[in-house]
Amino acid sequence: MKNKRRDFLKLTGLTGLGLAGGIFPGLAAGADHTAKEYGYGFDENHLGDMMPDDDNISIIGLYGKWANSLIANKTPSLSFRNKSWKKVDSWRKAAKRRFIERLAMPDIGGIPEVTVHKQYIYDGLHIEEISWQLPYGRPTEAIVLKPANASGPLPGILALHDHAGNKYLGARKIARTTDELPPFLEYHYGHYYEKMAWANQVAKRGYVVLVPDAFAFGSRRVWLKDVPERLRQGLNDNGLRRDSNDNEPEDPKSIAAYNKWAADHASTMAKSLFSAGTTWPGVFLAEDQKALDVLCARKDVDPNKIGCGGLSGGGLRTVMIAGVDPRIKCAVPVGFMTTWKDFIMYKSFTHTWMAYVPLLPNELDFPEIIGLRAPLPTLVLNNSEDQLFTPSEMQRADDILKEVYTKAGAADRYKASFHPGLHKFDQNMQAEAFDWFDKWLKNA
Repeated sequence: MKNKRRDFLKLTGLTGLGLAGGIFPGLAAGADHTAKEYGYGFDENHLGDMMPDDDNISIIGLYGKWANSLIANKTPSLSFRNKSWKKVDSWRKAAKRRFIERLAMPDIGGIPEVTVHKQYIYDGLHIEEISWQLPYGRPTEAIVLKPANASGPLPGILALHDHAGNKYLGARKIARTTDELPPFLEYHYGHYYEKMAWANQVAKRGYVVLVPDAFAFGSRRVWLKDVPERLRQGLNDNGLRRDSNDNEPEDPKSIAAYNKWAADHASTMAKSLFSAGTTWPGVFLAEDQKALDVLCARKDVDPNKIGCGGLSGGGLRTVMIAGVDPRIKCAVPVGFMTTWKDFIMYKSFTHTWMAYVPLLPNELDFPEIIGLRAPLPTLVLNNSEDQLFTPSEMQRADDILKEVYTKAGAADRYKASFHPGLHKFDQNMQAEAFDWFDKWLKNA
């Protein structure tokens, strides 16, 4: 199996691809341009063979086997799989409390006041461009989509955009608002979503969809002019979109340069957040919950029928918010499910600091974060040849979640699917995700 996978990667040329801010793109059929041209900042020779040869080989050398032994062959202390936990409610309360403690999530206030900048009809959808101001940083920009002729409260979807090594872009990665797209956005849709803006597609099925920019992405990105000049690597903000009212063309070379800078800057951000007594996942969750507040407060949304989903970095954020916030009645993380062992031994180098919660592996394995929501419905979508994870550990994550949901008496509310191909959220996967939302948010 391992040899066949290595042969496949060499045949497709994947072994020559590099990382982009910790996450690198899959292949797009018929792509005419490289990812580097469109702002993904490849380190061309960084990857190499993605499969471990044996259990004695690891990304941290001989230390890998020892590091994994610290959590291997024992069930984490707050795992529902432990025999000591009998009732799902008492387990969830204790485990969720500890998870939130480990995140060190900052308090960022109450429901933010929303400003509506534009409203218009596009492709059968009523679209709003909105923003809200958090206690720090520039305003969070977001896009709201719903059927143009909708009436009455609809189910809501919190749609979380991907990482893709592109911090210049945020909500626009998955929400389309115009026929005229710059080449780098056309590339992104084709590369990951089989040319479909998935937020638009699910909105057309009768949902109000909110797509916010994440912390450090899009409108929330770190601006070069706001950091000391010595840290800018000779770059400035010229050619970059300054706000939603700026019609100045976006320069792909400037975007590519910014994304490379932002990838290098990620470790600085993580160190500063740790020094401030918080974590990157904790900030993600705090800001995503404010977006959820905004969605649930809308008069055109039924707050008792809220779903959440996203690919890759959006899948990670779905795992976190769906694990702790019961307002998420239906969750679909895509392209982000594995175990802590996978990160220890094989794959932490394909991910940024955004995934890691200090000390938590002693208490919960990674899939058990979203398992905290049991018995609420969860669909995990995987790609069988996903470059970011090890197949055996994706399968083990599925086994863990099956065990959690079965013990919670909700085996029918959990499902994992393995689709053929590389890291993506293609049309077949989107169809399965949308059917899952319909099943639990419309038909339940």
